[in-house]
Amino acid sequence: QQERQYLLYTFSTYTPSAYPTLKQKTKLKFPTTDIPDVIGGGSPDRQGSTFTYGPYNEVVPAGASEEASVRYEFTKPLIYATHLERDIEVSHWGGNLAIEERYWLTNQGAQLKENFNRVQWAATQYYNPPTSALRELKVPLKAGSMNPYFTDDIGNVSTSRFRPGSGSKNKEAMLELKPRYPVFGGWKYSFRIGWDADLKSFLRKLGNTPDGGHVLKVPFLEGPKMGEGVSYAKVEVRVILPEGARNVRFETEVPLVGVEEGTHRTFMDTVGRTTLKLTAMNVVDEARDKTLIVTYDYPFSAAFRKPISIFLGVAAVFATAWGIGRLDVSIGKQS
Repeated sequence: QQERQYLLYTFSTYTPSAYPTLKQKTKLKFPTTDIPDVIGGGSPDRQGSTFTYGPYNEVVPAGASEEASVRYEFTKPLIYATHLERDIEVSHWGGNLAIEERYWLTNQGAQLKENFNRVQWAATQYYNPPTSALRELKVPLKAGSMNPYFTDDIGNVSTSRFRPGSGSKNKEAMLELKPRYPVFGGWKYSFRIGWDADLKSFLRKLGNTPDGGHVLKVPFLEGPKMGEGVSYAKVEVRVILPEGARNVRFETEVPLVGVEEGTHRTFMDTVGRTTLKLTAMNVVDEARDKTLIVTYDYPFSAAFRKPISIFLGVAAVFATAWGIGRLDVSIGKQS
């Protein structure tokens, strides 16, 4: 529980190339100088935490490889999300962009040799030693984000803190999350977070379009931003557009494996809201810098579909109540 964690990195000392190489060298820089084992690859030139293999002056044939392994200390969690579901809901009437993300996380670090000791873990909170357990997640949000929440399978998690940003200075907000328990190697933790944002910061209306064209520009991925990085096995991004949106198109730099278009029904909807579902596999958190651009048409008449449905629903309730009130359910004979 308090021991150091070591990782084994296996690589080729030759640079992958489809052509013969006349001269090359490989340089590796590790996050620590605690490197107990170096296997294969000859004798590298070591300077602190930097290893240099080569230079190789002989001709290296195309596709050549020479395997080497290095075991080094890395006492941080290896955060891996087996599944991420990200919903982006657009509301024209409320002028709001609601975002919710559902995570299934696991720590791929070294597992505990013995049972977890709660007393020992509580004692370490006073001097904060390095640990391979996941203790907190920091989620930077766009400026102007508000109304965050953090829940898991049990319910609301109160061990979180939200630092709102400054919209005038374009300073991003920060959502700091502490899981309900420390996530050691091999442990899992599932939770969901969500927040609201001002729609006008992400949506733009196209001029001179008879069908009411709109352009939505949002990050493809947000979520935790950690120094050790976060990787994702499967990411599903679902964009929920207003009811009546049509002619949906999108553009993103993230490689996709699936694209679906469907409907999502919620309160007071008639035919349902148009949804765009994008699926990506093996995503790293560098995708935070990638954007998702969605264009769609939203006619002026579609904006009144919900108010009309609400009015008709209320009118139907009053008409039904009036009709029931006019019924004669008495048993006796009328005089």
